[in-house]
Amino acid sequence: MASQIPALPQSYGPRTDSVFSDQSGFYSLDTNVPGLSKVILNKLNMKDYGDYRAAVEGKAKGISFRNYKEMFQKMEETFKFCTGCNKLPEHLTEGQILKRCVKCLNVYYCTKDCQKKDWPQHKKVCKTLRLVAIDRLVEWLMFTGDLPFPTEKWSKSAAEVKNWDDWLPMQGDLTSRLDTILSGTNMASLWKNASRPRPDDGDLRQSLWRIQSEFLSRVLTVGMAVQRFCLDPYAKPLTIHLAGASHNETMGARLTDFDELNHMFPGHQGIEIVMVGPEVVDGPINRPPLRAFGPKQSVYISTYKALYHQFWEEMVEKDEAAKPDVVIGFHPGFHANQGLVEGWLPTLLLLRDYNIPSFFTVYSELELKYSLQILLELEMHIRDSGPNPFTSQKPEQVQACPNKPPVHCNSHYICFQGLLPEEAFEGPAADS
Repeated sequence: MASQIPALPQSYGPRTDSVFSDQSGFYSLDTNVPGLSKVILNKLNMKDYGDYRAAVEGKAKGISFRNYKEMFQKMEETFKFCTGCNKLPEHLTEGQILKRCVKCLNVYYCTKDCQKKDWPQHKKVCKTLRLVAIDRLVEWLMFTGDLPFPTEKWSKSAAEVKNWDDWLPMQGDLTSRLDTILSGTNMASLWKNASRPRPDDGDLRQSLWRIQSEFLSRVLTVGMAVQRFCLDPYAKPLTIHLAGASHNETMGARLTDFDELNHMFPGHQGIEIVMVGPEVVDGPINRPPLRAFGPKQSVYISTYKALYHQFWEEMVEKDEAAKPDVVIGFHPGFHANQGLVEGWLPTLLLLRDYNIPSFFTVYSELELKYSLQILLELEMHIRDSGPNPFTSQKPEQVQACPNKPPVHCNSHYICFQGLLPEEAFEGPAADS
């Protein structure tokens, strides 16, 4: 029986003002650049956050652009503010215009003075932000179906594939698959309408790989968690819960998104991935979790729109869904503020008290440090932590603070299970 969960001020179900809604993250843009959230809504032809959320969930019908050129232009304009003084276009004096850094094509300045003062900071990230600017456009090919590209069967066992350097040689020469996308009509349409020069093919191949790596990073991290906890997918079917799943994992998700696990564990007894979170987006994967696993050698994806501890009470305890062999959280973010810590508390205590193998990822070493501190304060038994060998290769920019060093999805992991052993609390015995 789990220990009693402390009462929270109100229900932590998904609401528009909930710490679990991405609304708080959306409006946090205004902290550094006042008015940026309004600019984004205006440029995307949206009247309020409700329209934005509807678009994210694929429910918006009236939000559209006349052509791709307008769409890409409006998207780019959501990044237009002075990186030096944070001025938005509407706050510029007469005759002033925002000019883009000619090297990265990613940040803007209202005057040469702003650019000169900002250069000591910007030069540290300028080369990386150039890649961010390319990836931001090429990522559109995830929605056209060009990405992710198909992968090959593994020629090594899962135990032998410890990082990207082990995975890549099994794919052979990727050039032909990348060149098919490079020469496709969607890539041509992208750069015809993007209002910026098309990068050379070498840069675009690298961009395609970075975006592919972000997609695969989640799947390979799941496989890594299975191995860290010595779970055997050949002995019995596995149930894997993704706690805190959001629109990042579920928007545009397909039933085949975790099929790389079939290459990783060929001939397995069956794997179910249940994505649980209040920000789950409608789509093909929106179907009930399994009570008992069906076909062998296949990956079944399902979802449940709720907080994880609510899902546990409503589904797992009533035998409407299988208990998990491992729970995985991609970037739970509970280190960010007290509200998120409180919101995650019931789930974290549930994972601890039911002794559930758990595997969470974070964006950076600093986030890892703060997250470990919180988990140790909850007396979690940390089994392992460190850099993720399957971290995404795609750099992520902080939109409102572009000169912050970019981070990478799933860059570090924390592996924990159950309560910290008693001897860990006692410390060294006193001398007699």
